[in-house]
Amino acid sequence: MNTDIKTNRIDTRLKLSLLWIFLLLNMAYADILSLMDATSPIRNIMAGAPMPSGGLLAGAIVMETAIIMILLSLVLKRNANRWVNIIIGLFNIVYIVTGGHGLYYLFFASIEVASILLIIWFALKWPKPEVKAVSPNKEGVQS
Repeated sequence: MNTDIKTNRIDTRLKLSLLWIFLLLNMAYADILSLMDATSPIRNIMAGAPMPSGGLLAGAIVMETAIIMILLSLVLKRNANRWVNIIIGLFNIVYIVTGGHGLYYLFFASIEVASILLIIWFALKWPKPEVKAVSPNKEGVQS
């Protein structure tokens, strides 16, 4: 029974990557819905309201951090992976909490923040790799 639990666990890298995909889809759909909200700043800008200086660049940076984390979660070594997931996760929480308005956004923001907190939790609790002891063979030579 204990063996099944250990062998069926999802690798932490894959878990983190999947959570970043989940987050990104939620962020994108929240932005799509905001286009339908007559009081949304995004819709007002699309209707001709002035865009704050650097606004598009800031939005692009935030979205790109989530996109790149899908890949980085799979390829970075454990220690770097942990810290990058925590730092980028906290950065995204700030953006999510300060952006948007309305009940639909609050709904999405709650799910997004919860998924980022899960990312941070998995990164913090990421177990250290097991070190296998090298034992000598019959001739006394280490294998």
